[in-house]
Amino acid sequence: MKVKPSDVPSVAFLPTNYADFEIEVFHDEETGFDHVALSLGSMDGPDPVLLRVHSECLTGDVFASRRCDCGPQLHAALNAIVEKGWGVLLYLRQEGRGIGLHAKIQAYHLQDEGADTLDANLMLGLPADGRDYAIAADMLKSLGVKEVDLLTNNPEKISQLKQHGINVVTRTPLIVGVNETNREYLATKAERMGHHIKDEDL
Repeated sequence: MKVKPSDVPSVAFLPTNYADFEIEVFHDEETGFDHVALSLGSMDGPDPVLLRVHSECLTGDVFASRRCDCGPQLHAALNAIVEKGWGVLLYLRQEGRGIGLHAKIQAYHLQDEGADTLDANLMLGLPADGRDYAIAADMLKSLGVKEVDLLTNNPEKISQLKQHGINVVTRTPLIVGVNETNREYLATKAERMGHHIKDEDL
């Protein structure tokens, strides 16, 4: 028996080493990218939903790069959701803070020559952070999530979600994976991009 692909929901059961999640794919018509929501448990409250909005990082998430803290943040967020018993992780296709993989590796090359993570992007004529969280807000609304406890160190993420109608009730820090290789990178994010990372965290 054949079915039309358009008639099949993009939702499925996803057992993982962390827990048994539900995975749902959301297509962004504007960019052509598919984004993922991993959800666990009920979204009905009464507490704000524990949420991680995680931007794709091939080098950190897949290859365990020590240049950033992305991989450890991803795994720590999934563990936190499982520990709480319910929550959502949104995995957004916004590689390299929105500049794409090719440009990110070019920025890495400039960093190897002495530029910091912010200036490297600017030297390429690209924004320091080009991410747009409108799609994240749309995904949350589709999931029925209205109030969140956001796992983040990034104030811009909070600001954009609020602008798009998501009530960020609380923020939970997510400072993990600090090492000798990425310490300067994290310090730049704190000092020049306003991320909530204290000197003692580094």
